[in-house]
Amino acid sequence: RFLKMEEFFPESFRLDLKEERNAFFELCKEEEIWICKPNCSNQGRGIFLLKNPASINTLQAKLHSIEEHLLNKGEPHKAPKARIVQRYIQQPLLLEGKKFDVRSYLLVACTAPYVLFFAQGYVRLTCANYDAASDDLTVHLTNQYMQKKNPLYSQLKDKTVWRMEHFNSYVNEKFRKTNGLPKDWVFTVFTKRMQQIMLQCFLAAKHKLDGKLGYFDLIGCDFLIDENFKVWLLEMNANPALHTNCQVLRDIIPTIVYESL
Repeated sequence: RFLKMEEFFPESFRLDLKEERNAFFELCKEEEIWICKPNCSNQGRGIFLLKNPASINTLQAKLHSIEEHLLNKGEPHKAPKARIVQRYIQQPLLLEGKKFDVRSYLLVACTAPYVLFFAQGYVRLTCANYDAASDDLTVHLTNQYMQKKNPLYSQLKDKTVWRMEHFNSYVNEKFRKTNGLPKDWVFTVFTKRMQQIMLQCFLAAKHKLDGKLGYFDLIGCDFLIDENFKVWLLEMNANPALHTNCQVLRDIIPTIVYESL
């Protein structure tokens, strides 16, 4: 069964497409949080939050100014830099008070014929406790590159990454009874939903992939779970980070690379 986009992907708009850009600025008049991300970037670079109408008006004016500049230069066909704005999920599930997401892996092992593999990854947590109103990006973005900017990182770095087994045990212990979850929800329901979403995304992009023998790619897929245990796909990353700057990553990443090859 194919999922509808709104079942797994937060409402998103492309700012380089005029129609979507205008639709976003029409929609976002209320006090709500949006996250703005550049295309083809990583490590949290260029990401910022839009937390109030004033910040949205500033962004709108900036994009309008860029459009005017391109028009005056006689380049109306050029669009503003590719970015998306995505509705920010303000009620994430928390682990010991901290925001987290899950990095999993999709290996397109072959494109003639298509062969796909799934691998469990790890859980990425923030150093500081979650506060939706915080202006500190290290509270909102879980990747290691961003967490290194938090002054607590040096003493907490081994606590910012959990094995999936640790995560599964924690969910069994803390949430299973109160939320009516099946035993080992992480390795059953959650894992199946991740695989379902990955497969659907692959099928959506399949027609753009060249089917030649020898083509392969390892893709890092980031999932967020909200407080109702709904699973959201945040993004899929080509060239995912393979750093091993804490013990859990030293155990997991080399295995991922070895098994991919």
